[in-house]
Amino acid sequence: MIFSHGNQVTLLRNGTEFFPALERAIDEAKYEIQLETYIYEADVMGERIRDALARAAKRGVICCVLMDGFGSRSLPRDFIHETQAMGVRMLYFRPELSSLALKRERLRRLHRKLAIVDGRIAFVGGINIIDDMNAPGHTPPRIDYAVRAQGPIVGAMHASATRMWRRATWAALQQVSLAKLQPDITPVGHMRAAFVKRDNALNRRAIEGAYLDAIHRARNEIIIANAYFLPGRRFRHALLAAARRGVRVVLLLQARVEYLLFDYAARALYGQLLGGGIEIYEYHTSFMHSKVAVIDSHWATVGSSNIDPFSLWLSNEANIVVDDEGFARELREDLQRSLDNSSRRVHRSDWKKTPLTRRISAWLAYGCVRFLLGVAGYSKMR
Repeated sequence: MIFSHGNQVTLLRNGTEFFPALERAIDEAKYEIQLETYIYEADVMGERIRDALARAAKRGVICCVLMDGFGSRSLPRDFIHETQAMGVRMLYFRPELSSLALKRERLRRLHRKLAIVDGRIAFVGGINIIDDMNAPGHTPPRIDYAVRAQGPIVGAMHASATRMWRRATWAALQQVSLAKLQPDITPVGHMRAAFVKRDNALNRRAIEGAYLDAIHRARNEIIIANAYFLPGRRFRHALLAAARRGVRVVLLLQARVEYLLFDYAARALYGQLLGGGIEIYEYHTSFMHSKVAVIDSHWATVGSSNIDPFSLWLSNEANIVVDDEGFARELREDLQRSLDNSSRRVHRSDWKKTPLTRRISAWLAYGCVRFLLGVAGYSKMR
């Protein structure tokens, strides 16, 4: 992980802050827009971003949208055709050809949420192109985060997005060129930041490694808010070791059940974590889609990577790590509000009172996840 200096990184909370910032950047674009997303929905927000891209394309801006073939598989073909007719290039990463195949390649998804505008402004985080209110049961808006970045860090993000687009066009037997653009890496702020990606080539353990390095160095506090938390042995042991040396370790996890198998599997680890002195809070107000952390009030990360086997070992992911007290303080304060106002703490005594049938179900679900990983060629949750 290589840090650069001279960056400006702005925290964006939920779609209410992210989409207006993204739309504004698109409307100011002059040369090129690259957008990557796991989910693209044809809802009110999907149409709004599509219309902004169409306006840019009409001005002569090269607009490229790369969607995951599984996450965006329900996007109507008419929507895609209409968008392409407006001059916006849309392409699937690993399109779903069969719903029955269970192969390692099928689990290697494009889970990144990344946008680069003119090689000058970049967005990265956990927010898909989907309305916050587009959630099961029409609950209150989901909670999520992204950042807007400028400065030297944009160079690495632009290069990564360009490589991903070229890879996708090559796989689709298409030749869609990008603008011959040199990213603007002029220092614009004072923040120290790094772009961390996970892929199946040279960066297989990059995001997990960034987390582990920060956890090993932690001296006071670790706060992790993650929607799908099912870490491997090494990650769990790092958190437990931090708790043993006196670090306050806080996990903010999702309470609402979205994916039954995964939710049960994650709860199988509660006993070990609570027994090791780790605090667990469950977010109840709405669906929590966050993938963020703050460590020792200066190290923070925002991105697309969950702390589970699929994000850490299989999918293409993108996070930003910011080493800045002001940014970390802002994110920590926002997480603290969620802990105080929207969450319930899970005590060890409460977990012990959980019905035996539910605990058995949790371990059965955990076993099923391990089995699926074994089928995919990842038999050990390291």
